[in-house]
Amino acid sequence: MKRTVYVIGHRNPDTDSIVAAIAYARLKNILGQTEYLAARAGHLSPQTDYILKRFNVPKPLYFHDLQPRTEFYMPEGTETVLENKSVWSAVEKLQKNGWHSMPVVDADGHYKALLHYSGFAKSILDILNPERQTAITTSVELIRETLDAQPLCVRDDKEVFKGLILVANDSLETFKKIFESHRSEKVIVVTGDRADVQEFCIENGVRAMVVVSSLVPSKEIIAKAEKKKVPILLSSYDTSSTVLLTAYSSPVAIMADSSVQAVHKSDSVKKIKPLLQASPSRSLTVVDDDNKVVGMITENDLLHDALVEIALVDHNEMSQAAEGLEHYAIREIIDHHRIGTVTTRNPITFINKPVGSTSTIVTNLFRESHVSIPLDVAQILLCGILSDTLILHSATTTDIDRETADYLSSITGLEVTKLGQDILNAGSHIGSRAAADVIKQDKKEYRDQKNVYTVSQIEVDGTDEVLARKQEFLDELEITRRSHGGLFSALLVTDITRLGSIMLISAEKGFLPYITFPKQEENVYFLKDVMSRKKQLIPLLSELIEKYNA
Repeated sequence: MKRTVYVIGHRNPDTDSIVAAIAYARLKNILGQTEYLAARAGHLSPQTDYILKRFNVPKPLYFHDLQPRTEFYMPEGTETVLENKSVWSAVEKLQKNGWHSMPVVDADGHYKALLHYSGFAKSILDILNPERQTAITTSVELIRETLDAQPLCVRDDKEVFKGLILVANDSLETFKKIFESHRSEKVIVVTGDRADVQEFCIENGVRAMVVVSSLVPSKEIIAKAEKKKVPILLSSYDTSSTVLLTAYSSPVAIMADSSVQAVHKSDSVKKIKPLLQASPSRSLTVVDDDNKVVGMITENDLLHDALVEIALVDHNEMSQAAEGLEHYAIREIIDHHRIGTVTTRNPITFINKPVGSTSTIVTNLFRESHVSIPLDVAQILLCGILSDTLILHSATTTDIDRETADYLSSITGLEVTKLGQDILNAGSHIGSRAAADVIKQDKKEYRDQKNVYTVSQIEVDGTDEVLARKQEFLDELEITRRSHGGLFSALLVTDITRLGSIMLISAEKGFLPYITFPKQEENVYFLKDVMSRKKQLIPLLSELIEKYNA
């Protein structure tokens, strides 16, 4: 693959995270940095899905995690050889490129086998073994191509057959005896300017006759061959070279190693390492979902850094990043949250601003770069701002967010309040969605020196649906808490019509007495005017945790 910089948001990405990744990658592409590509570390929420479909914007590439995989280490480009081409044509490619192996494919590019020197050498030694005569699989057309021979009386003869090479360098009588012992076989005769041998071969219907050293047979011989339909090929090589090259004329599929299975480009490096060690050439073919060859991977490729770098948007904490991030160099971070735990190998571009949305930052990077924002990007950037600031009503909203939203509204023709209501409504209905899906939709993990905890958030146009299924949500929060070994797991349910929230929480029993928020029901608390997880809820929870730790 080409060196790629994946622009990716946090796990369980919200709208702002997805939009920022798409828009920032597009900005980089416009500026000529085509290696940037938008990606995501989770499934789209209903709200985000609605926005991308409404404005006809493709979804970013999905990664379940960023654990090292084959495609991240696979060099760009590879040559293949068709299964019906000659071994000689394949060997020429190997020598020209300095390779040790090459994939063999069918006419549609599907992987069939691997041609490598050790398997090829074994097959050739079997054919050229002087202690036994071994038939080769070939065709007259393949012999002609391999020798670059001049056809004298050959039509379109592509029939593949198994034949024996006989060299006619003895007397005619001796050759007749040798020929008689192989009369039942298809014979390829290599000879010189021996008219008597040539005539005998034609009369006895050999499968093909190759005349060496460009020694053109007589017109009478050629006429007889035409009549008997015996192909004659004129080789410019001497006898030994002609015989050797004829042995190389077998279809490459015959000498390729079909026991070496291909690996998929999404296979983990951990999975392919033992397969590489077992491969005779320490190399493997890489295929896509249709078993079509997309590249090659070798043991040596795994010794180098991955051909992947990462640009993080909307987060900078390892606990919120896609699993496996530590394996790659981080090139940039664009965020509006607190500075967390991500470390980098080298100095990087790190833009962190106290605004309500990463989409606000990205919009202004377009403006600062004097780059016109494409209409579809401007549309989703406005959605990203309105989503993350709850239509500019969240406590995290700044004057910069408001000005940026007005700017995007002007160039898109979209009305802020109407668009905001549309996108919030798209994600506010829980309906029959599973509690686990709702909690995972926008879940973030936090850590301090002693504890780990998660806080999910969902915006609704009324809390009745959630409260009616309270126990289902609490049960799922408890599962989440235990899976993280956490102090607690909470769900912030923000009512976009009343501009307030309730919080459902499952926690260790020792922590519950420290919660001082107004209790609405058991494990349910009322949070008046609280709409921001980042700026309002997390600081409040941090104070409670400090008291608990003390």
